[in-house]
Amino acid sequence: MSRGKAKPPIMTLSAEQEREACRVLKRFMAERFELELGSFEVAEVLELFAREIAPHYYNRAIFDVQTHLKERFESIESDLWALGKS
Repeated sequence: MSRGKAKPPIMTLSAEQEREACRVLKRFMAERFELELGSFEVAEVLELFAREIAPHYYNRAIFDVQTHLKERFESIESDLWALGKS
């Protein structure tokens, strides 16, 4: 696979998290598809996920947090109005 101008991943993992992700991915590929991938191959697949798929999950998480915070702030605003004195 050519790595000429690949965009960088939106998120990075710690070295330990990356090792664990590679281990899980390697085991999954072996158990599910009977594919025995080497360390470099698994790292390449993980990099693809980080670069191309993770941003979709990241953006969804941001949207979900925004929705939650909006609802929470509306609730707080309502509580403040109830506390107001006339």
